[in-house]
Amino acid sequence: MEVPGLAHNITSPLSPCEGMIKDLSLDAIQLCERDGSKSQDGSISEMEELPVPQNIKISNITCDSFKICWDMEPRSKERITHYFIDLNKKENKNSNKFKHKDVPTKLVAKAVPLPMTVRGHWFLSPRTEYTVAVQTASKQTDGDYAVSEWSEIIEFCTADYSTVHLNQLLEKAEVIAGRMLRFSVFYRNQNKEYFDHCREAQENRMLPSVKDNSGSHGSPISGKLEGIFFSCNTEFNTGKPPQDSPYGRHRFEVRADVLFSPDTNLYFGDFYCMYTAYHYVILVLAPKGSRGDEFCKQRLPALDITNNRFLTCKQNEDGDGELVFHHAQDVILEVIYTEPVDLALGTEAEISGHQLMSLSTVNAKKDPSCKTCNISVGR
Repeated sequence: MEVPGLAHNITSPLSPCEGMIKDLSLDAIQLCERDGSKSQDGSISEMEELPVPQNIKISNITCDSFKICWDMEPRSKERITHYFIDLNKKENKNSNKFKHKDVPTKLVAKAVPLPMTVRGHWFLSPRTEYTVAVQTASKQTDGDYAVSEWSEIIEFCTADYSTVHLNQLLEKAEVIAGRMLRFSVFYRNQNKEYFDHCREAQENRMLPSVKDNSGSHGSPISGKLEGIFFSCNTEFNTGKPPQDSPYGRHRFEVRADVLFSPDTNLYFGDFYCMYTAYHYVILVLAPKGSRGDEFCKQRLPALDITNNRFLTCKQNEDGDGELVFHHAQDVILEVIYTEPVDLALGTEAEISGHQLMSLSTVNAKKDPSCKTCNISVGR
């Protein structure tokens, strides 16, 4: 039985209102800002006969829902009318700072057959650790509740975005991608020390590293996918890469066909902004059959390399076999290549522009209020 949402019209912190929201034939969960098992005004009383939930199990966890069930002693089981669920985010240094702190997470649901689904993107965030405890309750004729003791506290962590959620992000990104511009090179900016290290300690290669936590909080590639970030955006008036970069004054350029060809799979990874007008799209380039390709196949929407709104690779219409490349004009593309790249495959030089640190997306947090790049699940 699914508990589809929350009601917001609780008249008392300890006495949930009668008006449960209906979703089809299902009773919804309600907010109940309670603290403890007794109220100061006596509206909730304890009853020895009510069983305490035992052996709580959490299953079917998604980025904004989970199923919960438990065992109970048969005594007085028939008198249970409601469940009180105490759901709290487990605070830690990596917690999602954009989860609204003022949203109550003490929930009340009518006693429905278990397991019960708890769902709500306004109080559940992806990739976030929570604690949950349960109480059984019996509504009395005077409107008050008799309650059991609280169960043991169980911990669980919500999941990443699924491909369903990523496809919703993909559709939003397509709306603003703009027209396609031709380009010929991928480039990567870093400081001089980075490239010196590649030559001296990594056999002249740039090696993949684990993606940081920039972008959507529920992105399945953050902290998991290994790759090398490249850019491909060009200036409208010159058709060449910009001379400014937030990542360093030294730039490695490589021909587009070295990284992107019919032997490469292309995946959509994320769509986000950082409280600015600029929007970013993360794409993944993975050679077919590579470890990165296998990772992405299971988690990310695949794009047709010849026909998508962000990054394309096509045969030249002249029929000479040359590959032609285009990128979207109105979004900033962050392209992750999943394999090592030898510096001998391209050129390295110092750019003439500035290092614009304010535009760096390293561990950048997504603006949860942006209507352009957010979907109706946990941010």
